[in-house]
Amino acid sequence: MLYNLAISLYLLCVRIVAFIRPKSKAARMVRGHKVVFDTLRSKIDQKAKYIWFHAASLGEFEQGRPMIEYIRRTHPEFKILLTFFSPSGYEVRKDYKGADVVCYLPIDTPINAYRFVEKVHPCMVFFIKYEFWRNYLYNLHRRNIPVYSISSIFRPSQVFFRWYGGDYRHVLKYFTHLFVQNQQSKDLLAKIGLTNTTIVGDTRFDRVLDIFKAAKHLPLVEKFKDERLTLVAGSSWAPDEDLFIDYFNRHPEMKLIIAPHVVSEAHLAEIKSKLKRTSLPYSQATEENVKSVECLIIDGYGLLSSIYRYGEVAYVGGGFGVGIHNVLEAAVYGIPVLFGPNNEKFREARHLLESKGGFEVKNQQDFDTLMDRFISDSTYLQEVGKAAGDYVAHNAGATEKVMKYLQL
Repeated sequence: MLYNLAISLYLLCVRIVAFIRPKSKAARMVRGHKVVFDTLRSKIDQKAKYIWFHAASLGEFEQGRPMIEYIRRTHPEFKILLTFFSPSGYEVRKDYKGADVVCYLPIDTPINAYRFVEKVHPCMVFFIKYEFWRNYLYNLHRRNIPVYSISSIFRPSQVFFRWYGGDYRHVLKYFTHLFVQNQQSKDLLAKIGLTNTTIVGDTRFDRVLDIFKAAKHLPLVEKFKDERLTLVAGSSWAPDEDLFIDYFNRHPEMKLIIAPHVVSEAHLAEIKSKLKRTSLPYSQATEENVKSVECLIIDGYGLLSSIYRYGEVAYVGGGFGVGIHNVLEAAVYGIPVLFGPNNEKFREARHLLESKGGFEVKNQQDFDTLMDRFISDSTYLQEVGKAAGDYVAHNAGATEKVMKYLQL
């Protein structure tokens, strides 16, 4: 009852925000939820067998994507339903071709959960990472539909392991099996009586390897690089840019590619104001002019994961703010990865540090010291780059482990 009351209050708050701010994420979510059951009625093939994947947002979708595409490739007899909770996931991937139906997951009220499961009646369900919706899990359980948690990770601070978490712990019992990322998660679940667990690691490693294999060849970026040592700065914010642009301005022997996290006129103008060497927006690059500049500014989206391949060193932004962005996209290319100090809650960054393929930068002096050594010691640069690439390669394979267990 308390859970359902909390869900109802949350739904009320979302609707109030949507009414007050019609262009907000909440408003987009409310509009999307209104058409979910119409979408299911028009698109669900009642004669087909559906495997349902649910991701909270875009990051969780990327974790589930290797499994979706594995099933799509090896078991075409199944159809795929993909649901999102957040507009930031749904709006970006609503036209994803790897799924037959893509829609929002309605708020987890008892009636919504009953209607949704009744309409779809999936043969198998995968909830990705932190998705523990009580009413949906209950309805799947009572219909004997197998439901799995993939790439999940558990910590002692979570409600399941608190003295008052008995009711929440019961929700985990609805899972047929939990495929967890590490030994700590398995041990924590065992302490509350859950032994239907297997350590498989994180499917994100499989995803970045897929991206690596499908990386785009970018002739303009290749011409820009022209065999010079290049730093690729991805998902950068202003505090990050202060560090690497200052160093770049003082070192004419290197080149720089900046792919800022926010591509806006104001931010691009701010970047240009800090540069003292020649630069060019990627949207204006040609074969003729790209070789004559020393900094390439990526003023669009969707290229960063392929651009890292052209760097000898990567800097991943966000570590002086809310937290660093995706370090694996850079590490997979076998290059050292630098990032700011706010990395304690980012498991991959911490493991990169341990593997000697990642480096924490707290200030300008830290950045300068690292870059000076990378530029002057090519052997060291290759060693730490190899350590970054090995870290990704050694942690891949979670998708295959899950599929082997399921015998799909």
